[in-house]
Amino acid sequence: RHSCPQLYLSVESSCSLQYILSSCCSGCMHPNLEIMRLLTTRSTSCAAFLLQASVRSVSSFSSHPAGANNNPFHSPLARFATSMAPSTATTDLSKDEQDIQNMLYRINAVNNVPPDVARSLVTFEIDGKKVGKSTPAVANLLCNTLVNDKSIFHLEGTATYGPNARLTLSEEAGTTCQSRSDAVMSVMEKLRDDRTIHFLNGWRDELYPVAEGFHDEPMLLVERAATPLLGTQDYGVHVNGLVRGDDGKKKKKKKTEELRMWMARRSRSKSKYPGMLDHIVAGGQPAGMSLLDNVVKECEEEAGVPPELTREVVRAAGAVSYESYQPYEGDDEVIDGVISRSLLFCYDMELPSDFTPVVVDGEVDHFFQATIDEVKAMMDPEFDDPIKPNCYPVIIDYLLRAGHISPDSTGYLDVLRTLRSGYCG
Repeated sequence: RHSCPQLYLSVESSCSLQYILSSCCSGCMHPNLEIMRLLTTRSTSCAAFLLQASVRSVSSFSSHPAGANNNPFHSPLARFATSMAPSTATTDLSKDEQDIQNMLYRINAVNNVPPDVARSLVTFEIDGKKVGKSTPAVANLLCNTLVNDKSIFHLEGTATYGPNARLTLSEEAGTTCQSRSDAVMSVMEKLRDDRTIHFLNGWRDELYPVAEGFHDEPMLLVERAATPLLGTQDYGVHVNGLVRGDDGKKKKKKKTEELRMWMARRSRSKSKYPGMLDHIVAGGQPAGMSLLDNVVKECEEEAGVPPELTREVVRAAGAVSYESYQPYEGDDEVIDGVISRSLLFCYDMELPSDFTPVVVDGEVDHFFQATIDEVKAMMDPEFDDPIKPNCYPVIIDYLLRAGHISPDSTGYLDVLRTLRSGYCG
């Protein structure tokens, strides 16, 4: 009442509970016990909602949402919500509404740019067009990385960070796509060879286009592993593999028409998210290839799906987007973190019941089928075998489109809106 009078009045006037809780849980203000107690006593379901919000707020800053050292239930806010919640609080939510809260948790886990980081970001511009974002530390690193004693990047504007600062290319980079690409590549190769940034060790020799929008002509091409340093928009294709009929067990004779989803178990040798669950097929969108051709290529390379079968059964199904902050985990402190901006094109592919995906390129350990109820269970924050984080929004988008969540459920539109929290362009 005294420290945050406006927030208190909002509670008293029954304003949006989710807005109020998100203000408390996002770091905009320190949790106030009087406000929390008022929230949890106004409705028997408020404490359960508060607990979900506290889980999302803590976990969104973890690079591994299921990490044991980042247990969101250890936070004071979560402990308070647990203590205030009546024993029947969680049962007040319908199954769909509980699923929705779990979905919001998973979506927020990849939309996790802290407010203070967002305010400090430097815009990367080319010819006055905004094509990326970086932290001040990353911008300074790029400007100070000289090639033949010349700077390829430089800062402009009235500040060194925030909205009044701009990172751009110097005259040394030239004005054509090829000259810019070569100049930026020389900087990234130097950082890689000097082992300044550890994630550049995962060099892919795969070029991503950098442009203001997906359908615009590229202003330069950048090595895939280096895009986080520029915070450019990455594009990818993710495929929901579906099947009706048997469950893939050879001994099962009786068939059912229950819809299932093909899932992949990532190889434990993968540098990112080893051993985690994944889509049947997913991949980045390289320069110079159509989306459909990329889907066909990835399906053949990752799951052994013949190109003719893919073209017959795959269907485009929209897109999701998100923006993440990934703290730098190197031994030194040369940078603080990077911004990941992604738009994923979604595809649905209903495969014949007698077709079984096969491991081809070694990136997958094995494939298996999961029922829709099992897929929903994977949304739970406490699920002990989670899916790779950026797959969740694509799967959630499918669950909504296919009618597996009722639009009458509270929070349905929140899920729909947050699925495209990032830049869609």
